[in-house]
Amino acid sequence: VDMRNVSSSGFSFSYPNFFFCFSISLLCQAGMLWGHPQCLDYGPPFQPPFHLEFCSAYETFGCCDQDQDNSIAAKYWDIMDYIDPQGHQLCGGYIKDILCQECSPYAAHLYDAENPQTPIRNLPGLCFDYCSEFHFNCHSAITLLTNDKNIHECCEKNKTRFCNLLNIQDQDYCYPNVLKNTDLNRNLGSVVEDPKGCLQLCLTEVANGLRNPVLMLHANDNTHRMFVAEQVGIIWVYLPDGSRLEEPFLDIKKIVVATPWIGDERGFLGMAFHPQYKHNKKFYIYYSYMDKKKVEKIRISELKVSVSDVNKADPHSERTLLELEEPAANHNGGQLLFGLDGYMYLFTGDGGKAGDPFGKFGNAQNKSSLLGKVLRIDVAGKSPNGKPYCIPPDNPFVSDPKALPEVYAYGVRNMWRCAVDRGDPVTHRGRGRIFCGDVGQNRFEEVDIIVKGGNYGWRAKEGFECYDLKLCHNSSLDDILPIFAYGHTVGKSVTGGYVYRGCESPNLRGLYIFGDFMSGRLMALQEDERKNKWKKQDICIGSTKACAFPGLISSYNKFIISFAEDEAGELYFMATSYPSAYAPHGSIYKFVDPARRAPPGKCKRKPIPVKTRSKRIPFAPLASRSFGFYFILWHNKKLFLLSLLRGVLKWQNRCILDSQRYLGAYPPDSNTCPFFWHRCNSQDTCVAAAYICRCLKLTQQPSFCCKSSLGACVFASSMCTIASCHPNAYLPPRPQSNSWAKERQALICLRYLIW
Repeated sequence: VDMRNVSSSGFSFSYPNFFFCFSISLLCQAGMLWGHPQCLDYGPPFQPPFHLEFCSAYETFGCCDQDQDNSIAAKYWDIMDYIDPQGHQLCGGYIKDILCQECSPYAAHLYDAENPQTPIRNLPGLCFDYCSEFHFNCHSAITLLTNDKNIHECCEKNKTRFCNLLNIQDQDYCYPNVLKNTDLNRNLGSVVEDPKGCLQLCLTEVANGLRNPVLMLHANDNTHRMFVAEQVGIIWVYLPDGSRLEEPFLDIKKIVVATPWIGDERGFLGMAFHPQYKHNKKFYIYYSYMDKKKVEKIRISELKVSVSDVNKADPHSERTLLELEEPAANHNGGQLLFGLDGYMYLFTGDGGKAGDPFGKFGNAQNKSSLLGKVLRIDVAGKSPNGKPYCIPPDNPFVSDPKALPEVYAYGVRNMWRCAVDRGDPVTHRGRGRIFCGDVGQNRFEEVDIIVKGGNYGWRAKEGFECYDLKLCHNSSLDDILPIFAYGHTVGKSVTGGYVYRGCESPNLRGLYIFGDFMSGRLMALQEDERKNKWKKQDICIGSTKACAFPGLISSYNKFIISFAEDEAGELYFMATSYPSAYAPHGSIYKFVDPARRAPPGKCKRKPIPVKTRSKRIPFAPLASRSFGFYFILWHNKKLFLLSLLRGVLKWQNRCILDSQRYLGAYPPDSNTCPFFWHRCNSQDTCVAAAYICRCLKLTQQPSFCCKSSLGACVFASSMCTIASCHPNAYLPPRPQSNSWAKERQALICLRYLIW
């Protein structure tokens, strides 16, 4: 116990920390901060890479590597130099045990260090009986174990007071009980599972304020930069320190077809860096656009990076590779990637509408159509017929006169997010496999592994079942079946993911992690190599006990848009609370296993420095608001609203500019503005926040529906939605008045000012 915070009447606290302490006490009362495996550096335990000579009890799993073990051993022998030979025999074991608790998997709990805001103990928590024995036999060693003079004065001769100070409320976690508790140690180091088998993982937020982030990529150039694309057609550069460059890498929103309509599938959809990007600076994009004849198409293009700035693309370097006319606004595909063979793979949708109604068998089964396919092309040259790419000579249908030579696989509906497996880092097993999530129609979602020349069944089949009975009964027995499919009671729109091959979370290696856009469910598939089958497990994010680490969060936005892998193989996903291309509510989360991490130093990265000309914007996590913040907000509504409105007036001009950048305010020349105002299910959350404040009138009711003079009806789930708008809030039709336009400009900044 840090005696600096102890008074004669017990522990003291200062007023500024009251709300923090109050919130922590509430959480503890709710049973949310019980002890969990955690080290003194606030990270999970690990398996030491080398044998521990001194604290050998923790050499299989704990919080010490060889350097820490040697340091503890040196401290032990320094103490023992002051103890006579009889004391060596009597007290040596006690002193060693106490010092080695720094290596315990529960070290943070033993030292009251689970929260960095609380003072750390000088000595670990000892069970009362064990402490009494130590004090009876070795109380003179207390002065050697700690430099705290307050402990020296009060406790060297007072066993009861000393042991009360070292006591831990939960006796299961004090030493040595913590070693004997079979429940705590049974699966120590394994991924935590709840009673239903759901894997307990945690998250850390790495980016926010994004407008439907559809992808995040690295360039494999050893810079460890991440490129994040928004559906509206803007790509941002994120640096290894978490900051974002103020100027975008690419901005083509003027030519990308994207609307604020909820669930609109058009927009900027795909991107891939050339395997030799480090040398040729080429990358490729996939987006919706409208040609001069007002025909909606998909365009796949090649671009280069600016010669003068490695963090800026050259928009004038665009070279169109392929254009596809889209019969409908949905099922646009959108994945681009390069396989290990160096060829580009393109994943197109079946053309849209429902049931692939195009032609006798649909686009997906028609090999003379490029829709509903996996295509493979060589971007290194041009074809003799004038196409700006070549056809790989081993494409499966190059000799079929009824098939287009670009087709690599067919029978797909709308594959949304595919990834190349890096393979096991030691055995290389699985390397090069391409996993895809294929969105279903009415009943099933599926995960596939792409096979050369494979027919994935659509529209004859959906998942493992028949969809079109006539086609299904006549279909080939060689159709490629999914490795996994799930019904619409689980989710209604699969988002393909990645096989985890990173370093930081060893327990996750080999798991294919994916999710569902509609249900917000996260899932994992584990391969059974002997049976050639895949076992599904749910992933649960939300246990505050498992995620009680500084910097970790246990909640996320519901709509899972995409997954990503950084240059080191760590896994992320992108999600939004409101699935509109113009709503700035998208965040990026990184997966963290709270049960086990890699040993310190094993996963060090050495990014190549990159010169930046644009201003760096530091990352500010939205998810870091404490319980105390919302407690203050709840009880000071009037003061909060007055200061908020005062801030709007003071910073109005600045906010109008910033809202366009950070809040996705619509550009003056945008053709989508009229659609936004006249669709009853569209919203700008900041305007919604303004209406909440306008209608609230300091009501004490937990939920309400209030109508403004403009006839708007705004819903809020609780008082906390003042700061974070409720996703189901509704907006009014656009009023015909100039005064409203000025009012809207000021009020659109509410959310930005709050955060």
